[in-house]
Amino acid sequence: MTDRRMAEPVSIAFDDNGVLPALFGAHDRHLARIEQKLGVALVSRGNRIVISGPSWPAEAAKAVLGGLYGRLKRGMEVDSAEVDAAVRHALDADDAREGVRAWDESAIVATPKRRITPRSPNQARYLQLLRDFDLVFALGPAGTGKTYLAVAMAVAMLGSGRVDRIVLSRPAVEAGERLGFLPGDVRDKVDPYLRPLYDALFDMMPGDKVRWRLENGDIEVAPLAFMRGRTLSKAFVILDEAQNTSPVQMKMFLTRLGEHSRMVVTGDTSQVDLPVGTRSGLRDALDTLVGVEGVTTVTFSDADVVRHDLVTRIVRAYDGRTADEAGDSAAPR
Repeated sequence: MTDRRMAEPVSIAFDDNGVLPALFGAHDRHLARIEQKLGVALVSRGNRIVISGPSWPAEAAKAVLGGLYGRLKRGMEVDSAEVDAAVRHALDADDAREGVRAWDESAIVATPKRRITPRSPNQARYLQLLRDFDLVFALGPAGTGKTYLAVAMAVAMLGSGRVDRIVLSRPAVEAGERLGFLPGDVRDKVDPYLRPLYDALFDMMPGDKVRWRLENGDIEVAPLAFMRGRTLSKAFVILDEAQNTSPVQMKMFLTRLGEHSRMVVTGDTSQVDLPVGTRSGLRDALDTLVGVEGVTTVTFSDADVVRHDLVTRIVRAYDGRTADEAGDSAAPR
């Protein structure tokens, strides 16, 4: 049980004054954010911060500040999103000390343009599963980092030589891949649906390297329909928006996995855009592969949303309405 008793003020000292402006934020906005989210008071005195408040939140604030300071010392940035992530780790941990685990070097994914750190304990677990399992299903709402972190791990493994190529795929059209209704050639038709995957790549690699990798085949971004008949060996393969596949498409995709490859399937089972009455291939696969060795699943919730705070509130509102509607439909008439 969380200890809410008031405790003696806790202080933390920093040996590098040069990073303190970045730690505090403009007009101390990072400190104010920590105060608001943890219910503590922070007072800076030279190279020290004095923390006042209930015992556990004060220890959590100390862990948050220590983690953020360590991040700055490693040459990484700290912005409002990173402050929120540090607080989230502390709040979700069993105790304040565990809140800094996800800031360890082992949790960081290094890509050519930036170093990616998990922003929730569930994201940290997800990254570990991506390292350990051949097939990972990542489920949850938008904004939880399902695809972004998978692309980060793929880029890191490509750079280290653990895989020879990256294959990124999505159902090209949400309800049946009817590409003929769009103007242009095949690339013109499918690129709008694959744009989020390109965005993630360009966020982690210089543009010229992304284009070079795409041209020589080290990175392939293709609609799901193009996967049929292939065997993908020593590749990191990601299927995004998998809730919009049929069971036949999903089975086809999963059986493309070759030797020394990793496969990640991401989706949100609450956002299926298939025709009414059509079973989602993602749901079918989850039911079929229960207990299969080498397969694991991570499920994200609104607590893992790392976009604007409003996105979290929107997700919770929709989830609440869905739950209410399910309750109404189950009530006796």
